Formats: sequence, C-alpha cells, structure tokens
Amino acid sequence: MVHVGSVAPAFTLTDQHGQQVSLSALNDASLIVFFPAAFTPVCGGELQALRPVALQVRVLAVSCDSMFVLRALSDVEGIEFALLSDFWPHGDVARAYDAFDDGTGMARRVSVLIDGDGRVTNRWQSPAGQARDADDYLRAVRSLPRD
Repeated sequence: MVHVGSVAPAFTLTDQHGQQVSLSALNDASLIVFFPAAFTPVCGGELQALRPVALQVRVLAVSCDSMFVLRALSDVEGIEFALLSDFWPHGDVARAYDAFDDGTGMARRVSVLIDGDGRVTNRWQSPAGQARDADDYLRAVRSLPRD
C-alpha cells in the first residue's frame, strides 16, 4: 500500500504527445491524479479543476486510456499538463499505487502528492462518481517545504 511517508513507486509512461515521462527524472514535487476514463463528466470536471493546481505543482494525470484518447481529450479540453497513458501493460502503474479497480479495468479516483525527494506527503481517494476537491490539493501543495 502506498501511504504517506513511503517512497513513491517509480514509473515511466507515455503522455498525450507520445513523450516518455519518468517520475524518477522529476526532481520537484508532483501531484499524481489517477482518473477512470477520458470524456466522462466527473473526470472531465476534475481535470478542469486541476488547472490552478498545475500552476503550483507538476500535475501528472493518469488513466488506463490509450495515448490517442488522451491526446484527443487534451486537444478538445485544452489541457496542457501531462495526461499519462497506463494502457499497457494495462494498469501497471495504477496497481503500484493501489489505484486499479480489477472489476472495471480502470483506475480508481486516487491522488498522491510527492515531494521533491520522491516521498508521498498526501494521499486522497474518493468513491466512484464523486469528484475530488482540488482545493485540498492546493492546501497540501502550499504546505510543502520550499527550497
């Protein structure tokens, strides 16, 4: 179980533009937001609510959708932060973060804030169909130590 204080599991995933993103290559705080599916009402609202958060911290939004679906979502919704595809091997990163739902084959609504040292400082989870509150992310990001 990924919990507060643990080292975040390393991963490399492809973003919506076909670029590889490796957590280990990022030397600053990051918010990883797992979401079930592109083009769904709750997920769409959550992604839009991440825009002000992305001004404060690197946001990595992860779903089991393909890179091509995530590119379409990015283009349609004007999303500029990284949308990462955990498509294949299907859900491996979501599993590593205890965010994969075996029953649906999708990521659950789990988010983790990772500090610049790669440690989990906060973890959130909400039930299916219930959006997470982006203000919680902003409060947590503001509480991170600054260099």
